[in-house]
Amino acid sequence: MYLALEGIDGAGKTTQLERLRVLYPEAIFTREPGGSALGQHLRTLLLEHQSGYCPKAEFLLFLADRAEHIREVIAPAQGQLIISDRSAVSGMAYAWGLEAPKELAHMNRFAVGEHLPDRVVLLRQDEQTLRERLQGRGAADRIEKRGVAYLLEVQQRMEAAAALLGIEFCAIDARWPPEKITTVIKDLIDDYRA
Repeated sequence: MYLALEGIDGAGKTTQLERLRVLYPEAIFTREPGGSALGQHLRTLLLEHQSGYCPKAEFLLFLADRAEHIREVIAPAQGQLIISDRSAVSGMAYAWGLEAPKELAHMNRFAVGEHLPDRVVLLRQDEQTLRERLQGRGAADRIEKRGVAYLLEVQQRMEAAAALLGIEFCAIDARWPPEKITTVIKDLIDDYRA
């Protein structure tokens, strides 16, 4: 099973990944961007470059990361439990408006081939929760600096992106206690693997 955890910044993906590592020590844990050697370099370029790149260049760099991530990490681990912090769903949601959504889906499918997540868990936040969590995070990266309204818009696009890519998703309220969220995710994984 290939499971992707999705959500905008501060949704609790990192907390859930740490909890899932304890429950599934045999699983392959990875992330986008940055799950491959190339991806680690691109992550630094994309998230820390202060002036930013033009939107098309940024999108193409994310696609390059995604393609290499599939080749190095996802494809070789087929048949195992793979849990990823982000996936093509985020890639589409953050690039929405750059091209028509169907074109974005086509380009992401080109990058990943047949290796889309089997399931996506989307940790959804409301505006108040997002504001509170962003305030407690310290220095914002380039994406976070785009603001709360932008991030909430991206969150809405994630569901649409999963649907366009044909990926089943489960939306979970990020305000729930972490242990409750973990239980829901664990049930999804265990039911899929049964």
